[in-house]
Amino acid sequence: MDLLATTTRTRRAPGREADSMAVASFVMGLLGLLVFNLVLGPCALVLGAMAIARGTGRRARAILGLVLGVADLVVLAVLVTADHTVSWQFAG
Repeated sequence: MDLLATTTRTRRAPGREADSMAVASFVMGLLGLLVFNLVLGPCALVLGAMAIARGTGRRARAILGLVLGVADLVVLAVLVTADHTVSWQFAG
């Protein structure tokens, strides 16, 4: 009986899980503009798409995460093309 009670308590509602994915997508996309855009950009894309597919209540945040994930990859492409590096360079 304790096993059943434990598994019931640890499960999340599907809508709540999708909402968490939408928020995580947004945060990763936003952070990816500053650091680790090679990693955080694709993560934001995947989490945003999964949140939308699972029917999140925070659809706008998931879409924003998708847009920011694409922006991360665009910034990465511009950096690689301009400087031939995948890092920011503030010094001249």
